[in-house]
Amino acid sequence: MHAWPASEVPALPGKGRDLKIHDTATQGTITLAPGPVARIYVCGITPYDATHIGHAATYNAFDLVQRVWLDTKRQVHYVQNVTDVDDPLLERALRDGQDWTELAERETSLFREDMTALRMLPPQHYIGAVEAIPGIVPLVERLRDAGAAYELDGDIYFSVESDPNFGQVSHLDAQAMRLLSAERGGDPDRAGKKNPLDPMLWMAARPGEPSWDGASLGRGRPGWHIECVAIALDHLGMGFDIQGGGSDLAFPHHEMGASHAQVLTGEFPMAKAYVHAGMVALHGEKMSKSKGNLVFVSALRRAGVDPAAIRLALLSHHYRADWEWTEEVLAEAVARLERWRAAVSRPDGLPADALVEEIREALANDLDAPGALAAVDRWVDAQNASDGDDESAPGLVSRAVDALLGVAL
Repeated sequence: MHAWPASEVPALPGKGRDLKIHDTATQGTITLAPGPVARIYVCGITPYDATHIGHAATYNAFDLVQRVWLDTKRQVHYVQNVTDVDDPLLERALRDGQDWTELAERETSLFREDMTALRMLPPQHYIGAVEAIPGIVPLVERLRDAGAAYELDGDIYFSVESDPNFGQVSHLDAQAMRLLSAERGGDPDRAGKKNPLDPMLWMAARPGEPSWDGASLGRGRPGWHIECVAIALDHLGMGFDIQGGGSDLAFPHHEMGASHAQVLTGEFPMAKAYVHAGMVALHGEKMSKSKGNLVFVSALRRAGVDPAAIRLALLSHHYRADWEWTEEVLAEAVARLERWRAAVSRPDGLPADALVEEIREALANDLDAPGALAAVDRWVDAQNASDGDDESAPGLVSRAVDALLGVAL
């Protein structure tokens, strides 16, 4: 599966700072200092509706991570998946009378278009669950043969008790885990499971549903968590720098994935940092496909909204915060974009070297994008209120905003 085209990242003078970021697993801020190549895995979409503002906010957060790392003169090895076979996708296709593969292809294509418009840097490896199945099957067999997985009516389940570090990502108690498992795709009430929290690794073929050759597992399709584990281990290996996604993925998805990988490899942890973006609400409720309260990036673009303004709206909220999308949020972003573009369109201006360092400092401090925007605002206000004589300043500001914030002025 191919990703989307990369926009050019302008080079800036000097060098950025190492990233300090909040790690869900340690429940605090840690400093990440990768080697020459930083490694990041971000969980992708299930393509039955794409791309709403909640998605965009999540991928914007991890786009900033990449930009901070690139500014430190590192290479970035970024991997993202597409869950292109899953119950919600099959259910939507059945409801709408569509072929599930055509639905997945169409929505994935739209996602690529939205990511391109928003200037999100693409992953080096963009992998669908279906194409990953040949690598998933042997991992499930290994877990089963090691006694970390068991069969129940043809389905294969992972035993969470096989990982002594289970729970170290989310730090939730058993009751909270059970409730979230039921809400987020698990089946804690299924009879016969060794532990209600045990997640499915391989689902035996169901009538009328797609299935694949599972070798000794029989025909079926993979569970959600093992999909990402197989892709991450194949392309990044253990101990990569960041496992990222929305905060609703901390449990069960990232918790279960970590346990799968740790039992498979005998190594701990799967990722050095588990980084989670907040949820975006609309009309007082979390924006979600199940509730249908969605604002789509593609609809905003069709209505003539500049993608740079959409991105500024996302950047105006800290990535870990839960916030609400409103017309006022978008209007403020549109006005900010106009002010910034007017300020950098002048032939000269106030010196901007200090501004570049302020943006770097803000982003290195747990991706404080609102702080970075405030720094640019101060320069813009001063630029508009006085006469400057630095001919290089407007161009430097424009390049810095593009390189570090992904906003083209």
